[in-house]
Amino acid sequence: MSRWKELPSELHPHVHQLIVRLRKLKDRSGLSVRQLAAKTGYSARSWQRYLNGRSLPPREAVEAAARMGGDDPSRLLVLHEIAADRWAEGRVVTADAPENAPSASPPAPTERQPYGRYPRVLVPAGAVALVLSVSTAVLLAVRLVEARAELADIGAGTVGAAPATVSESLVPVVYTCRLERRDGRWYAGLSRTTDTILAYTHMGPEVAEAQCLLRRAGIPPGDIDGIFGPKTQRVVERVQTRNGLVVDGVIGPHTWKVLRQAAPE
Repeated sequence: MSRWKELPSELHPHVHQLIVRLRKLKDRSGLSVRQLAAKTGYSARSWQRYLNGRSLPPREAVEAAARMGGDDPSRLLVLHEIAADRWAEGRVVTADAPENAPSASPPAPTERQPYGRYPRVLVPAGAVALVLSVSTAVLLAVRLVEARAELADIGAGTVGAAPATVSESLVPVVYTCRLERRDGRWYAGLSRTTDTILAYTHMGPEVAEAQCLLRRAGIPPGDIDGIFGPKTQRVVERVQTRNGLVVDGVIGPHTWKVLRQAAPE
């Protein structure tokens, strides 16, 4: 028996087909939901919603899943485009009778409802989700300040990093790029790693090293703060696209190789 939950019955067949394909790709890749999240930049909770038919995955997530599962992204993206149109249309239900019920009289007026079992609670549920999102953002900011404060205590011992400071501007750690080329590779004086996996929300001198190399390559990620945030993720994806790598926003051995050898734009 399959370990997957049954998909919602109200899903359009094209949406259903897309999700089934994504489930097969995940099974083929052998990755857990957490590993899938680390490689794509989308949270494990988001992937659970995508794979259970509660939310339509974005185009970028579908493309990344196709590449990791060894499938042709172009064909899957065509299916995603069709599914996105059907998802936006919602499902059609009649006011007085179930769908497809035979009737000799003209059909009753119809209304379109979004996918989901309880459309009447979508508005209050959305308000709760908004509150939770804001609370999560505040909690993340507090944790970043605490983590940076800890880095400030040990920053003086970090190779190549400027003295760490804590301030009200929420930028308590500042790294300095000291670029040099050795044996055909570029280094910024913060880390000599070539295979450390870095992904969204990671922190530390290895992230600052990657940010320095991104700046040297001509696509600066903003402040060299050692925080793998949305802007850093976007420029990593640009580098991966430009060099024909899997576009997952995660820095691994192949992306490190490009960053350490790439010529600036």
